[in-house]
Amino acid sequence: MNDAPENLRQGRYAVVRLLGEGGQGATFEAVDKKEGQPVAIKRFRVRGAKSWKEVELAEREARVLASLSHPGLPRYVEHFEEGGELFLVTQKIEGESLAAMQKRGATLGEADVLRFLRDTSAMLDYLHGRAPPVVHRDIKPSNVLRRPDGSFALIDFGAVRDKMKPEGGSTVVGTFGFMAPEQFQGRAMPASDVYAIGATAVSMLTGRQPEDLPHKGLAIDVEAALGRSARPALVAALVAMLEPDPDKRAHRLAPLLEKLGEAPSKKPDKPAAKHETKAERKAERKAEKEERRAERRAERWERRQERWEERQERWAREYETHAGSDVIPGPIAGFILFGLTVAQLAVFVGVRVVAPFVLQMLSLFFGKVLRETAGKVNEAGKMAHASLERAKGVIRSRAEALRPEGARIEVQDGSDPSAPNRVRVDVSDTTDASEEERRAEEEAAEAEREGRNVRRR
Repeated sequence: MNDAPENLRQGRYAVVRLLGEGGQGATFEAVDKKEGQPVAIKRFRVRGAKSWKEVELAEREARVLASLSHPGLPRYVEHFEEGGELFLVTQKIEGESLAAMQKRGATLGEADVLRFLRDTSAMLDYLHGRAPPVVHRDIKPSNVLRRPDGSFALIDFGAVRDKMKPEGGSTVVGTFGFMAPEQFQGRAMPASDVYAIGATAVSMLTGRQPEDLPHKGLAIDVEAALGRSARPALVAALVAMLEPDPDKRAHRLAPLLEKLGEAPSKKPDKPAAKHETKAERKAERKAEKEERRAERRAERWERRQERWEERQERWAREYETHAGSDVIPGPIAGFILFGLTVAQLAVFVGVRVVAPFVLQMLSLFFGKVLRETAGKVNEAGKMAHASLERAKGVIRSRAEALRPEGARIEVQDGSDPSAPNRVRVDVSDTTDASEEERRAEEEAAEAEREGRNVRRR
């Protein structure tokens, strides 16, 4: 700590001790003389940065923390530049990191791990429910604090991502063992944080690093790692969190906790504090309101998804029941399929491309509400496209019901909204049959005429 500053911001912050050092800089404990509260100050040396990407991550951390307000996350105070170095000041959360617990040989029992999952479930719902979602990308034991009252907090947002498709290419950020497989490709998503929570939980239950645990292929063998004494429902939840394929992995912790019979924490228990300022109380109330809004949005979205799935199932049953009751001639079916394909293309361009783009542009001036609306409009476009595709399936089935033996109706796959469906009806066999019938009728008529001529003679 020889190079640690003694005072910062014209004497407002008095540095007490070094808390830790990392690849991007060092973190100090200090006292905010203005508020009379302990704070954590993260220093980042711009001159020592290996690349501008590191500077960008430091600035992004400050920007993201300034926009967050949640009891389980460090409260942003300010950030500033001094002496060619960047400083980020946040509330100092009292507690011990899970990495420090591991270092002294301590582990967590199942009850503590369930508390950890409940607390982090509320944090992830808050972070991932923002528009766009905030992805931590580096959840691990050293970035999780256990408070004196047993609740947990998430710290160090130095690797945070607040854009799902960063400009200028992707960066692999994270810690081996706790990093989801897709992050090695530079693809971080909300499900990546779920994987890291699962890896941290297993590591704290076993006292071992994830890479030292038994594996099955790319997946951690949770059952073998925890042994037979582990609660089966907890094992199943951790397996769902540690699925290597992000598409098959659990995307939220709340449904898993419900299966475990554990309700997610509405908010982490408030740590004891001798001196609570008016600003802290105001920030806490604001965080509670924001968290409740995020929970209500998540609940509304789940109910909407459930209703939509119920409608899909009901429509599928109705289609199966009535598919053969009515038939549609081939030419008419082709015309209807063409019209439905044009409708799909119109939905794709208008609802899934143009409207979200316009709303995103307007959100630059009118705020995140329009960004959220853009996402909902895109989802509605997807639903409309799927409904039109099901309607085309019904038309195909009814056209097939009318198909005579020997005729063949081929419909080009309409999965690509830019390629119109085409219907080709092959009636070569039926044409030959009609030609034979015509000839037979002509021969019969000719024979009848000859018979009349003979009778006249």
